[in-house]
Amino acid sequence: MSFSGKVVLITGASSGIGAVTAIQYAKEEADVVIVGRNEAKLNDVIEKCKHVGKAPFVIKADVSIDEDARRIINETINKFGKLDVLINNAGFTKYGSILDGTVVDAYDKIMGTNVRAVIQLTTLATPHLIKSKGNIVNVSSVAGFAVRLVQQNAYSLSKAAVNHFTKGAALELASYGVRVNAVSPGPVRTDFLENAGIKDTWDNFRNGVALRRISEPEEIADVILYLSSDKARGITGSNFLADNGRLLL
Repeated sequence: MSFSGKVVLITGASSGIGAVTAIQYAKEEADVVIVGRNEAKLNDVIEKCKHVGKAPFVIKADVSIDEDARRIINETINKFGKLDVLINNAGFTKYGSILDGTVVDAYDKIMGTNVRAVIQLTTLATPHLIKSKGNIVNVSSVAGFAVRLVQQNAYSLSKAAVNHFTKGAALELASYGVRVNAVSPGPVRTDFLENAGIKDTWDNFRNGVALRRISEPEEIADVILYLSSDKARGITGSNFLADNGRLLL
C-alpha cells in the first residue's frame, strides 16, 4: 500500500495516534506534513520518520487559531504544490460536569480544536483535494456514539459533531471525487490521558471493552491508511469503529 508521490497532512502529529500515523505514511513513501504544538515531540517524530522513510515537513501551529489553520494549508501547498490526504487528528478532552457547573467551560475549550478546526481545515483544504481527487480522514472516538463517563459529556458532544460533519462533508464533496471518512477508536495506549491531566491508567479501561484489551496506536494508523488509500476508493461517509467491542457492552 504505497503512498509514493502523495502529500499527506496530519494534525495532532506530535504524539499518540497522529505521530504513529505519520511514521506509517513515511514508511509507505509519502511526503508527510506533521502539525503540532510541542516542538520537542515533533522533533522526536521527525527522527522516527527518517528511520523508515523521508523526513516529514514540520509546521508548528495551533489548529484552533484561524491564522494558523490558513498557514498550515498555505505552507503545505507552497512546499509540495498539492495536497492528497488530510488527516484531522488533533483533539483533546477536558472533564466537565453539569452539577458542579464546569461543563460549559469544558465545552468552550474543547470545541475549537475538536470540531471548529476540523471544519476550518476541511474548508481550506477542499480546493486542493478537488484538484488531486484526494480524501479526508477524521479521527473521531467511540465517545461520539455513547456517553460512558458523564465527566466526558462535552468531549462526547464534540466527537458526535465530528461524526455528523464527516457525513455532511462526504455528501457535499462526493460529486467532486473527494472522499471523507472517519475512524472511531476506543481506548488506545497513548499520552491522551496524561495530556488531559487525568490521573488514570489505560489498563483500568480493560473491563469496559468486550475484548479486554487496549489498542496500540499502530492499529488505528492501519485503519487510517486503509481509508485514505485506493483500496477504499468506494468508501465515503463511513465511520470505522476500532473499539475492541466497547460499544457492545
